[in-house]
Amino acid sequence: MTSSTRKRRGGRAGARVVGAAIGVIGSFVTVALWVAWLRGRREHWRGTLSGSIPVNSAYWRELGSKPGEILYVAIGDSAAQGIGASRPAHSYVGFLARELRNRTSRAVRVANLSVSGGTVRTAIDIELPLLTALGAQPDILTVCIGANDIADFDAERFDSDIRELFAALPPHAIVADLPSFYFLPGEKKVLVANRLLRAAAADFGLEVVGLHAITKRQGLWGVSTQFAGDLFHPNDRGYALWARAFTPAVDRRLGEVLAQLD
Repeated sequence: MTSSTRKRRGGRAGARVVGAAIGVIGSFVTVALWVAWLRGRREHWRGTLSGSIPVNSAYWRELGSKPGEILYVAIGDSAAQGIGASRPAHSYVGFLARELRNRTSRAVRVANLSVSGGTVRTAIDIELPLLTALGAQPDILTVCIGANDIADFDAERFDSDIRELFAALPPHAIVADLPSFYFLPGEKKVLVANRLLRAAAADFGLEVVGLHAITKRQGLWGVSTQFAGDLFHPNDRGYALWARAFTPAVDRRLGEVLAQLD
């Protein structure tokens, strides 16, 4: 092999190395730009959705003042309020209330006691007293709380709080486990929280709805189509899925309620 041939081959090899390096750098730049755009989008949507908190809260207060033959009470956080949905009625609470009306042809009073940003401790300190203040035993009671505990998750505290909450609920309360967070490290914490939640529910004889399982099955398709712009709160599609997770248990409880009314 002549020296000129070796130089040509060496030049081609060097060009390939440089080309590959440029490709890698380009990929990193593309990913970095996408991440920066995504963060900006999330911050924009967080600001936008925070503006809907008082609107949704006012909607549920007004709705809760209307009488009904069946009393549906919801304990929860911003998901019960419907933050991320196109309108408050498209939260999972709204979808379930509509199903109750359609299935019974009866007036349904909806007392949505949820607090945006609420944790399990919020449910104990604020929502349980509101439940007592209603002065009536709820016919249907759904409880979906705990997602906001994951950011600063402490397993011992969560276990203590969830047990305190469950001990104060009527035996027909329908409890959801935490939805899937899809990605680590949040998902790992959710799995621990759900194990504690299910153990506590079993000790108090409460039925648990598998919200984690139904959301986990959605995979990346669910991540891309069932979340609002902040990538935390569900959108209308996501809330409809949450409602479907509750529906079998709510239907069973509704049968018991109707038997008592008849």
